[in-house]
Amino acid sequence: MSLGPRELDELLGAAETAARAGGGVVVENYGGARQSREKAPGDWVSEIDVASEATIRAELERLAPGVAFFGEETGGQRGPLGWFVDPLDGTANFLHRFPAVGVSVALVEGGHPVVGVVHAPMLGETYSGRRGGGAFRNGERLRVSTRAPEQAICATGFPFRAKADRLDSYFPVFKAALRGLEDLRRAGSASLDLAWTASGTFDGYFEQALGTWDVAAGALLVREAGGVVTDWEGDDRAWLTSGDIVAGSPAVHERLLGLTRGAQ
Repeated sequence: MSLGPRELDELLGAAETAARAGGGVVVENYGGARQSREKAPGDWVSEIDVASEATIRAELERLAPGVAFFGEETGGQRGPLGWFVDPLDGTANFLHRFPAVGVSVALVEGGHPVVGVVHAPMLGETYSGRRGGGAFRNGERLRVSTRAPEQAICATGFPFRAKADRLDSYFPVFKAALRGLEDLRRAGSASLDLAWTASGTFDGYFEQALGTWDVAAGALLVREAGGVVTDWEGDDRAWLTSGDIVAGSPAVHERLLGLTRGAQ
């Protein structure tokens, strides 16, 4: 049975509380991480990631007991209804004292994100939304941009998981996007790139091989702000598990999809 608006509102409140609590851990330790390691080339984890995840998990278990939880750092359980959490999205940024870091909390029901919160603790911004309820930044309703693709500035992320296998398919898309759009940006935090796309700061976004915890919350925000989210071939569901994502306003998404389709 699908969750109703009242239940979703309650779970959204839980997600916001948990994301801000995790963000508090990030802010308290900004510039002070003592232990970090590379999980894979270019994919970092610090003790702050783990501490933030533990805080978020405890808050969600307190406020929404019985819902499955899966975190990027400590794993957990997956189910028909469950949380997906990235406790510090942009760990390399965090370690280099670049404040573009996010805390991402999403609730996924039956393979679809239904609640999403992206908290930017260093910027004092919280992006939130739930299915059918719109997307907001600090309480202000969001809409995707209306700029034409030729004037679009889009975000992207360079492949870092299985980089050697992905660059050959990524580079032609990057080149075509740089030629056909106004410009590109690479901030290094997928959840924030999607939140900024939902707010119209960016006009679109594309990346490959991300985790569900990276994209679920931000993608929900883009859709609730009037945008479109698919994988690189145009599938509106496969991106959640493959992490190959294209998002943006309808016009910019269509332009980006024309570049990504067939590239893999």
